[in-house]
Amino acid sequence: MIACRELCVSFGGKAVLDRFSLQLPESGVTVLSGPSGCGKTTLLRVLAGLERPRCGSIEGILPRETALLFQDDRLLPWRTVEQHLTDVLPRERRGEVPTLLALAELEGEEGSYPAALSGGMCRRLALARCLALPARLYLLDEPFAGVDPLRALRILERLKALPAPVLLVSHEEAVLSRAGRVIVLEGPPLRSCRL
Repeated sequence: MIACRELCVSFGGKAVLDRFSLQLPESGVTVLSGPSGCGKTTLLRVLAGLERPRCGSIEGILPRETALLFQDDRLLPWRTVEQHLTDVLPRERRGEVPTLLALAELEGEEGSYPAALSGGMCRRLALARCLALPARLYLLDEPFAGVDPLRALRILERLKALPAPVLLVSHEEAVLSRAGRVIVLEGPPLRSCRL
């Protein structure tokens, strides 16, 4: 079981997480939804070990066991689509490149550079690169930004089949309607208003 218990994070005296708790299932996709600035990204950053909570604890997962997809793609303009994946895959797993490209619907783009891709394609490449990392928990911040709704739903179904749980942030209504579990949040400070 992965759980956040009584997490507290503040920036400049403003509480973003104030004794926030959350329990995640062992598999499947959990979607966090809520207004911009309510603390969703901060929660992902705490789980990934990029922010230290002032109080509280995280149980069942270590930061090094997570993989985080940032809101911005962070692609390297001098690396091809395939190189973005092989750069993070261990040598013995490089045969997984076609599977990752298929998951993100980027088949045929192996030799393309980011400048030749649309915004949605870049987002899907960033997602595939994140999923290439070995993790026990995938943290995805707006993975479908700029991705058309039907494609996003197909990719969402593939995420549900991953062996590790996925915690993702989304505002897309189509995604929210098809996700396994949606937690609607308010804040700051971050609080759950309904499951």
